[in-house]
Amino acid sequence: MSTSAFNQEQRTRCLTLGSATLYEASGLNCAVDSQIRPVWEGAALAAPAYPLVCSPGDNLSIHIALERAPAGSVLVVDAAGFIAGYWGEVLTVAAEAAGIAGLVINGGVRDVAAIGMHRFPVFARGISVRGTVKASSPAVGQAMLFAGAPVAAGDLVVADADGVIILPAAAVTSALQAAEARAEKENIMMQQLRQGATTLELMGLSCWRERA
Repeated sequence: MSTSAFNQEQRTRCLTLGSATLYEASGLNCAVDSQIRPVWEGAALAAPAYPLVCSPGDNLSIHIALERAPAGSVLVVDAAGFIAGYWGEVLTVAAEAAGIAGLVINGGVRDVAAIGMHRFPVFARGISVRGTVKASSPAVGQAMLFAGAPVAAGDLVVADADGVIILPAAAVTSALQAAEARAEKENIMMQQLRQGATTLELMGLSCWRERA
């Protein structure tokens, strides 16, 4: 599925619902390792994936991907958890110029203050001043398993303060519908809680009052 498969309205709905609600409602194995976190407060994105693999300490694949990835994509970079500065302010500016929507990397980045000033969404396993070489490119644009979740070009990445999920392109519509139903159910529950109900009652757990 191409990047045009998800319209802005769908992406906005994803951001409003959030990664946690979408994950729970989808029932899919779509959660990325929780150690991959936003590098600046408030970072969030919902955009089609463009996957690639970097060798440890080598960011050549990223430079190639910046020429190949469709505008509107988020680069999903597997660096096997190796923490180095694969990405910094220069690549942020290059990505903005190319219309790239964000970065999710199982590896490290640097220049995080500058990235935050650009308001460019970046989610990474770590931060490191150590630079990288440009000598090898294992894979660019190919499907892979990324930090616990499968990803292929065109899958939908949703990332925010709660974490990162990757929804298969074919499952986005059903996941959105299920998530909105879940969110509505939770809204009703929260209204009932404000009116004096308890979670034990609302979740059918009253029997545990006498057992605890």
